[in-house]
Amino acid sequence: MISESQAPEKKPSKVEEIKAASRNLRGTLLESLADESTGAIASDDTQVSKFHGLYQQDDRDKRMERRKAKLERAFSFMMRIRAVGGIVTPGQYLTVDELADKHGNGTIRLTTRQAFQLHGVLKGNLKPTIQTLYAAGMDTISACGDVNRNVMCHPNPFASSVHEEVQRVAQKISDHLTPKSRAYFEIWLDEEKVAEEKEEVEPIYGKTYLPRKFKIGMAIPPSNDIDIFSQDLGFVAIVNEGKLAGFNVLAGGGMGMTHGKKDTYPLLARPIGFCPVDKAVEVAEAVVTTQRDFGNRSDRKRARLKYTIEEGGLDWFIGEVNSRLGWELEESRPYSFDSYADQYGWFQGTDGKWVFNSFILSGRIKDADGLNWKSALRDIAKIHDGDFRLTPNQNMMITGVSDERKGEIEAILKRHAVDQSIEQTGLRLNAMSCPALPTCGLALAESERILHEVVATLEDELEKAGLRDDAVSIRITGCPNGCARPYLGEIGIVGKAPGKYNLYLGARHDGTRLGTEVAANITLDDIYERLRPMIRDYARERENGERFGDFCMRKELAVAAG
Repeated sequence: MISESQAPEKKPSKVEEIKAASRNLRGTLLESLADESTGAIASDDTQVSKFHGLYQQDDRDKRMERRKAKLERAFSFMMRIRAVGGIVTPGQYLTVDELADKHGNGTIRLTTRQAFQLHGVLKGNLKPTIQTLYAAGMDTISACGDVNRNVMCHPNPFASSVHEEVQRVAQKISDHLTPKSRAYFEIWLDEEKVAEEKEEVEPIYGKTYLPRKFKIGMAIPPSNDIDIFSQDLGFVAIVNEGKLAGFNVLAGGGMGMTHGKKDTYPLLARPIGFCPVDKAVEVAEAVVTTQRDFGNRSDRKRARLKYTIEEGGLDWFIGEVNSRLGWELEESRPYSFDSYADQYGWFQGTDGKWVFNSFILSGRIKDADGLNWKSALRDIAKIHDGDFRLTPNQNMMITGVSDERKGEIEAILKRHAVDQSIEQTGLRLNAMSCPALPTCGLALAESERILHEVVATLEDELEKAGLRDDAVSIRITGCPNGCARPYLGEIGIVGKAPGKYNLYLGARHDGTRLGTEVAANITLDDIYERLRPMIRDYARERENGERFGDFCMRKELAVAAG
């Protein structure tokens, strides 16, 4: 058990000092934006800008060339656009599409947290891009930074009335935990500045916000498509006789770790109790403020909620949350998951309207390789009278399609050669990756740019074994931070160094068991050689209904390296 008085005094990290001096997330961003002598912003502002949904990046493919030419790096920004539960209107999608061409690199990326990312936005284009988004009812507030980020939710509320109700709760939690600072509106939207003599108050976050990023998700059994156990805070819908009774609450999940630092590791969230529907926002605040007050502010690598709970103990954490609530969470209630995959193709919702769930490899919306997704979705948005839903698996759902529009949308999909995109192997339909190189500054190895190659190589082996349609999940990241949740993939590949990866096996297909690191610092060819005999054995020796991750555990193939 720990308390604020008992916790040893340690020097805050540099980022904590930056936040404390930022004047509620203003920093010197205005001065940085006005400096036309560089494509970058001031060093401290790169931390502040994350709270505004912006990451400064540069094209790492061009670093050497530009260094030789004595030029500064090719700086640009990744902009992350929030979409609670992944919901966007056709008009909003068209806005994002237009901005991708006008100010980005011409592509749109769907994230594993149901948000949009625009890459390649130059500093001088940040403000007009944000203003255009805001005029369309969208923003980038707290899409990054040490705050609660985009709240995830099952993307299809038309599956039942419960789904729609859970989406509403997700929106309430997101609204409640959005920072109250007016910095975003002053800097990007030209709102009048808060008077100097008037102290601005962040009622939930305080002056230094959270020790680290914070992620919340809402799952609706039997689907665990949002990977609820990877969340700092998870709400599992409990449904009785078709009605939403409340939520089981999970806490302390997180994918990130650091190579070579053994006291960092991925963890699954653990149950802390049950709450009624109308208490979910209160619970979210109590958990967030507990992390605010007790999280590690000296070592950012150990600053996530999972470590706060590990250090204090689960019983202490539950007691602290209950104390802040002023009432006690009830005992958790039974539920079960059977998958975390997307359902592809056309299906009909409870409202009688149609839904089409596409497959978009790595969530990269572009026109390339004969698949013209960018043109297709643009044309659909121009006639669609429903909306779009971004899925946690980097795909796009076209929802609320009327009988009258269904034929038109099918024709558009066919015209742009994407109508058969869902007719892929089970492995490809369950593949995810992070962007990694060339723009992510944290990337140690390739990810998105090698996903097709990795999947194609393993597809060949699976087809030879008669396993073409088996839904084996594979996830690749360029570093150990886990943005594509690789530790929950039945095959997880994590970047260690240029051309080198760590291999994880044995995760459970429903997201309830982490994979085990079975090999470290090996090449992709080494990975292929390890997996080929496993795939052949899986085809011959698996039990009825047995999934690849479970097979690896039963046959002791998922044994820790070293």
